[in-house]
Amino acid sequence: MKRIAVIPGDGIGIDVTREAVKALEAVAKASGRALKLDSYDYGAERYLRTGETLPPGALEHLKEYDAILLGALGDPRVPDMRHAADILLGLRFGLDLYVNYRPIRLLDERLCPLKGRKAAEVDFVVFRENTEGLYVGVGGIFKKGTPDEIAVQEDINTRKGVERIIRHAFEFAASRGLTRVVMSDKSNVLTYGHDLWQRVFRAVAEEHPGIESRHLYVDALAMQMIKDPSQFQVIVTCNMFGDIVTDLGAQLQGGLGMAASGNIHPNRVSLFEPVHGSAPKYAGLNVANPFGAVLTAALLLEHLGRTEESRRVESAVVSCIRTGRTPKELGGELGTREVGDAVVGEILAPSPAA
Repeated sequence: MKRIAVIPGDGIGIDVTREAVKALEAVAKASGRALKLDSYDYGAERYLRTGETLPPGALEHLKEYDAILLGALGDPRVPDMRHAADILLGLRFGLDLYVNYRPIRLLDERLCPLKGRKAAEVDFVVFRENTEGLYVGVGGIFKKGTPDEIAVQEDINTRKGVERIIRHAFEFAASRGLTRVVMSDKSNVLTYGHDLWQRVFRAVAEEHPGIESRHLYVDALAMQMIKDPSQFQVIVTCNMFGDIVTDLGAQLQGGLGMAASGNIHPNRVSLFEPVHGSAPKYAGLNVANPFGAVLTAALLLEHLGRTEESRRVESAVVSCIRTGRTPKELGGELGTREVGDAVVGEILAPSPAA
C-alpha cells in the first residue's frame, strides 16, 4: 500500500487539499488499490501556537512516505512568512527535490487567453532546477539602512546541479517519445553561471542524437511561449527563470488555479503541490478553484506508477470543465466542495465499456 503524507497548510490550501484527498480516496476505491493518507498540521496555526515550523525529526519521518501532498502556505499573521519558507524550502532542500516538474497542458480551449488556440497546441512541460540558483539564500547586506547600503545575492550553479536537471529533461523526453528539448538561460549577460548551463546542455544533448536540442534566451522564450506554444515539448531552465516562465505557462492553461506541480527526486519521496498561493481572505468561503490541487493529485499518482488512476483523475477534471461544472473563476457556479463532489462522481462513474 502506498503511503501519502498530506500537509494542507494555510488559507485555501486547506480547502483545495480536502478536495484533492477526496479524489485520491475515490480513485483508490474505483481501482481497488488502497492508499494510506496521513495528515500533518504544519502551517501557520501550528507555528503561532508552538513556534515550530517543521518539528524535530520531521524530515526523517516524511522520508518514510511514498509521496507528500502539500496545499499552500502563507498567512498574514506571520508577516515575514518564515513558517512558509522554512516548510516549503526546508522540504525542497532537505529532501533534495531537485526537479520542479510543471506540466503546461490546456484541458479546454475556452480556458486559454490566446485567441484561436486549440487544446492540443498547449501541451508541454517545464523542468525548473529546484535547489540552487538565487533561491539558496547566499548573500548579505552591508551598511543596511544607510545611503551606502550594499545588498548582494549570489546565484549558485554547480556542475552536479545543472547536469542532473538537464539529464532529467532529456531522459523524460526520451521516455515519452518526445523529440524537442529547449534550454533557456541568459548566458549573454550571466557569463559565468550560465556558461556552465551552455556547456552542460551541449554535452548532454550529444548523448541524445534523436532529440532536437535548442537554446533560447529567457526573454525570447517568454515571447515564443505567447507567439506559438505548440512549438514546445520540453523546456529546462534555472530556478528563477523557471519560477517565472511556469507562471506564464499557467496562464496559458487557464490560470494558477489550474496549475499542478511536482517537486521530485527520482526514486525517493517527492512533494506535490498546486502552484497558487494561500489566498487567506478566501479561506473557508467555498470559492477556491480545486482543480489545480486535484490535478496535482493526478501528478502524484503518476509519480507512484499508478498511471491509469492518474489518467482517471485528469479525465474527471476534463469532463467537469467541458460540462460546465466549474468554480466561478472559470465561469461556473459551483463552490469548492461541489466541484470536488463532481470530480469524485466522474471518478466513480462506470466507464462506457463497463
